[in-house]
Amino acid sequence: MKIAIIGSGISGLTAAYYLHKQHDITVYEADTRLGGHTATVDVTLGGHSWSIDTGFIVFNDWTYPNFIRLMDEIGVASRQSDMSFSVSCERTGLEFAGVDGRLALLNGLFAQRSNLLSPTYIGMLLDIVRFNKQAVADVELDRIDRDITLRDYVAKHHLGKQFMEFYLIPMASAIWSTPIRQMYEFPMRFMLPFMYRHGLLSVSKRPKWRTIVGGSKSYIAPLSAGFSDRIRLGTPVTGISRQQDSVTVETAGQVETFDHVVLACHSDQALALLTDATQVESAILSAVRYQENDVVLHTDIGQMPTNSRAWASWNYRLRPGCEDALPVVTYDMNRLMGLDSPARFCVTLNNTAAIAPESILGRFNYAHPIFTQGGVDAQLRWNQVNGARRTWFCGAWWGKGFHEDGVVSAIRVADALGASVAEL
Repeated sequence: MKIAIIGSGISGLTAAYYLHKQHDITVYEADTRLGGHTATVDVTLGGHSWSIDTGFIVFNDWTYPNFIRLMDEIGVASRQSDMSFSVSCERTGLEFAGVDGRLALLNGLFAQRSNLLSPTYIGMLLDIVRFNKQAVADVELDRIDRDITLRDYVAKHHLGKQFMEFYLIPMASAIWSTPIRQMYEFPMRFMLPFMYRHGLLSVSKRPKWRTIVGGSKSYIAPLSAGFSDRIRLGTPVTGISRQQDSVTVETAGQVETFDHVVLACHSDQALALLTDATQVESAILSAVRYQENDVVLHTDIGQMPTNSRAWASWNYRLRPGCEDALPVVTYDMNRLMGLDSPARFCVTLNNTAAIAPESILGRFNYAHPIFTQGGVDAQLRWNQVNGARRTWFCGAWWGKGFHEDGVVSAIRVADALGASVAEL
C-alpha cells in the first residue's frame, strides 16, 4: 500500500519505521529537521562541545517499555539520569528539594534548616506521606471518582493548603506544563495512575531514569535510516481530503494520492488539515487543547534556587500573582545528562525576560497538550476515528503526552496496517 505519514516526531518516525518494511511510505515534515520535540542543541564553550537536549530529555525502565524496545532494536545507548525536583517560592522564600538517597533527601527537604522547627512545613511533609498512601490505595482498588478534580481530592481527604500549593500543584504543573489555576481542575483519574506508575507516590520504590547518550537526537538517524529517501523536509501539508478508495494529500504546488494517511501531529493540527472532517473527528480532535511554552537554553544559574542545597534536576519557581501564567521550570542539564562542564547548562521554561541575555544559547517554542475531563473522555474514543475513511491518527496526545505514548499510538496504527508489531 501507498501510505502518507504527516509529521516526524517520535510518533511519525515510529510509524514510518514499522510501516516502511512492508509499504510504500512518504513522510512529510513542515520543518527543515526531523524529530519534533526531540531537539538536541550542539554548544561549544571554551573550545569544548556538548550536545544538550531542550525538548525530550528522560525516560525510565518502568513506563517506557515500547520506547526502550525500539531503542534497543536500533542500537541506541542510554545512561543513568537523575529526576529530583525542587520548589522555590518567591513570595514566602520557601525552598526545598526531593532527591534520591536518605541523607540527600533530608538535606534537600531541609535545605533551609529553620524548617526543622516549622510546624507548618512539617505538616506539609506529613500530608505528602498521607497523600501517597491514600493515592496508592485509590489506584490499586480502582476507586478514583470519575469527575473528581485535584482541588476536590485535596479537600475530600483533608490535606493542607501548603501541601497543595507548595507540593502537589507545582509537581503536576511542571510535569504537564500547565498553569497553576488550571491545575486545580486537573482530572485525578488521569493524574493518580500516572503518578503511581512513575513511582511518584513512593520515597524508596522508584524507576531508574535514563537519557540518550549524545542527546536524544542520537536516535533519529538510525530510526529513519531505512526510509531516509522517503522523507520530505520543509514540505508542509496544506490539506487532506478522503475519497472512497484513496486519500489526497496537498502541498504547495503538488497533489498526491495515497491508499492511507497517518496524521502523526498534534490533534489540532490534524483537524486543521482535514478539508472534510466528520462531526466525530471534529469533536475528538478539538477536545485536546495545547499551550505554547517558551524554552531557553542558557547558563544563568540565577534561575536555580537561591539555596544550592535545594538544587535539583527539575526546579519549579512559584511566583506571586502568576496563577494564570505558564509554569516556570528550570532543568539542570548537567545533572540530567551527566555533563562534565565548567558551565552549568540550564533549560528554562517561560521566564525568558529574567534570564541574563548574555547567557542565552538558544530559544525555542514547544506546544504541550492540556489535559481536561473532556480531553480524557475524547482519548477513550480512539477507535471511532482511527482507520475510518483511510485515515489514522497517532501522537503522544492520545496518552499522557510523553514519548512512550507517542510510540504506543504509532504501534497501534502500524499493527492495524499490517506491520505485525505488538504493544508491550
